[in-house]
This record gives sequence, structure tokens and C-alpha cells, in this order.
Amino acid sequence: MELDLTPKLAKKIYGGDGGAYYAWCPNELPMLREGNIGAAKLALEKNGFALPRYSDSAKVAYVLQGSGVAGIVLPEKEEKVLPIKKGDAIALPFGVVTWWYNKEDTELVVLFLGDTSKAHKSGSFTDFFLTGSNGIFTGFSTEFVSRAWDVEESIAKTLVSSQSAKGIVKVAPTAKMPEPKKEHYNGMALNCEEAPLDVDIKDGGKVVVLNTKNLPLVGEVGLGADLVRLNGSAMCSPGFSCDSALQVTYIVRGSGRVQVVGADGKRVLETTIKAGNLFIVPRFFVVSKIADPDGMDWFSIITTPNPIFTHLAGRTSVWKALSPEVLQAAFNVPADVEQKFSSKRKAEEIFFPPPK
Repeated sequence: MELDLTPKLAKKIYGGDGGAYYAWCPNELPMLREGNIGAAKLALEKNGFALPRYSDSAKVAYVLQGSGVAGIVLPEKEEKVLPIKKGDAIALPFGVVTWWYNKEDTELVVLFLGDTSKAHKSGSFTDFFLTGSNGIFTGFSTEFVSRAWDVEESIAKTLVSSQSAKGIVKVAPTAKMPEPKKEHYNGMALNCEEAPLDVDIKDGGKVVVLNTKNLPLVGEVGLGADLVRLNGSAMCSPGFSCDSALQVTYIVRGSGRVQVVGADGKRVLETTIKAGNLFIVPRFFVVSKIADPDGMDWFSIITTPNPIFTHLAGRTSVWKALSPEVLQAAFNVPADVEQKFSSKRKAEEIFFPPPK
């Protein structure tokens, strides 16, 4: 069966005055189910409040736009109230309860990418809400709720039924919400736009890698991530994940072209990608991208906390490690052709600036 790797946009699942929740459907993007990957976006308007919930999947959250507040409660821990802004990546292990709030005029948009191998539905996140019309406690009898919380049944009924919205609400401008604490941010999140660069190639591109060294919590999530900013008309070297990981890529800004090649040298994807697109590269398949003149940024998760890549062009590529005799035999070319090939790309690695 042929794999459909066509990039897709998210579709609205629910929402209201406070904002909306979007997700990618595994029926439209089959590689989500194939790779046990979930992908979704939360968009909050001013005073939008995403009600407390937990998920059946470990995730990495990435702030695409705006600024706001995230409340995070790790199992049997105290609440952390984080200031969040564009570029922040947050690791969300199993069992974490989160809420999200936007008090600014600019829409707050958060991307979620995660592992659904233990989820109820492969390729989809299932959220369990603590309150609201579909909250967990709407399913318990009043007797059970009142005994669990040690309140009168009338109080239990009020607590369970007063919030009639589902998932996202708009709170009053006068509502007082917890103030974020900078000290809560450390160890919980990393701003990929401000972090030290792992790769910085003039006129080529920049990379920040999220791993257990700069954000140890990703070890509990079991995922690695990176933010790549490719300069205008630059190329990202053909390469693959050599530790059997999947690459899940969301285009944050700009546009460009992508090609993916699989087994037997078959090109399985050739298309234009733009902001908002999500696509998945299967294990060991080789991918390369070329940005349009305005450049292209993307955020990716890799299904291992410390990913390793092999590149097939550039100074650090496998070609530079192989001996000339092996290259001549493998390509079936004379020595002068091999020498011309080997003399190129001696300085550049990973990203290649546009031809002059």
C-alpha cells in the first residue's frame, strides 16, 4: 500500500468566544496512525481560558504566536504557573494537568505534537477535562462527588453543573487569574528562538535542538524536538534519522519545496509546503527542503529524546568519510569524476546557501 505523505492543515474540533481547538485527523493524514503520532493546535482569543485537562499522550507544546500563561501540575506536585511566549517549547509528560490563558490582544496559538502509542486512539489525542459540560465529574453521581470532595450535595451539584462550556471559555476582563512566576519557567520550558544555537551557518540556516541536556523533562516525554530556520533560497541537506525515529514537521513560517525518497530510490513526496502544513517523514526515509526567497522555519519532533541524523551531502556527510576507491566503485565512475565530487561541499554542512 502506498503511503500518503501529503502535508495537511489542521481542522477545527471545537471552540467558542474564547478560542478554538484544532487537530490533524489520522483519516486524512494516515502517517499519524502509522507512526502513533498526535498533532493539534490551541488558539485562544483575549481572555480565552482553556479549562484544566489531562491527556492520554505525552506531548511537546510549542508556542507559535502570542504570549500568555500556562498552568502545569505534574503528578503529586504543586502547580507551576509559567509565563509563555512565541518560541517557547514545553515538555508535557503523562499525567500532567494543564490550563492555558491569554490576557493579551494578540491571539495565543500553541502547537501540540506527541506520542499516541499508549493513547485510546492511535494518531489522536484524547483530553480528559476536569470541568465543563464534558468534565469527568459530570459522569459521577452527586453522591460520589459530594463524598469525594466532602461537600454537601447541593454544593457538589453547583460545582459540577455551573460550567456549561466545553474545553474553552472566555472569562470576564475583570477576572483575576494567577500571575506567572519566572522561577517556575526554569526546567519546564525552553525558548527555542533565544536558546544557544546548535547550528549556525551563514546564509544557510540555524538550528536549536531540544533534548535532555537543555530540557531534561523531554526524557520523560520520550521525544526530541528542534526549531530550524532556513534562509531564503537555502537548501537543507538530504538526510535521515539513523536511530529509527520518525520526523514530524510543522511549518511555522514561510514556504518552500520538499522531496522525500524511500526504499528502492522511489520519490514518495514532492510538493510545496507553507505555514500551517504538517507532514511526517517515515523511518529511514531521506528528506530535503529548499526554502522560497523569504525563507522557511519549521518545528519538528523526533520520536526519541536524543535524535541522531545522518546527512548525505556536505562536510559531515557519509560521502566525506568513505574512501575514494569505494566512491569510484560505488558510483562506477573514473577517478577524475570522483575527485570533482569529493572536492565539493568541503566547508558547508547541513544547510547550503543559494548559488551565487
